[in-house]
Amino acid sequence: MLLVLLGVLILHLIILIFLIVSTAASTWSVDAGRSTYLWTNCATINGGYRCVSAGNEDWIQAVQALMILAVLFCFFSLIAFMYQLFRLVKDGRFFFTAIFQILASLFVMCAAIIYTVMKPDDSPQMSYGYAYVLAWVAFPLCLISGLIYIIMRKKE
Repeated sequence: MLLVLLGVLILHLIILIFLIVSTAASTWSVDAGRSTYLWTNCATINGGYRCVSAGNEDWIQAVQALMILAVLFCFFSLIAFMYQLFRLVKDGRFFFTAIFQILASLFVMCAAIIYTVMKPDDSPQMSYGYAYVLAWVAFPLCLISGLIYIIMRKKE
């Protein structure tokens, strides 16, 4: 049982790291001399690197808010897991932790879908960056983790 708990905890920490990286240090789309982040758009101009704000469009603000919510709910889920680990009665299930984790996965999925649909296609060679891929990887891992929390029971 200890190995299962350790495995679930490590999976949860990996998911949290993926979400933090894809939100904070995020290259969501890249081009030859330009990269688009959640927070800024940067370009190489005349040998210099210039960054401007990501814009005030509603869709980018929705993606920003959903990714922040995903990080917060994943973190709260980790706190709830630690609390329930020590306070939950024998044969109790980790429902509260599971709900937070599944909500975090839904927030990541919604953010990635909104970005996919609304991303401006200024140039044909623009491709998705590593943070966008990390967000899509974090989504199923977060969902699987939430389902594991639903199934898992506390044993003495």
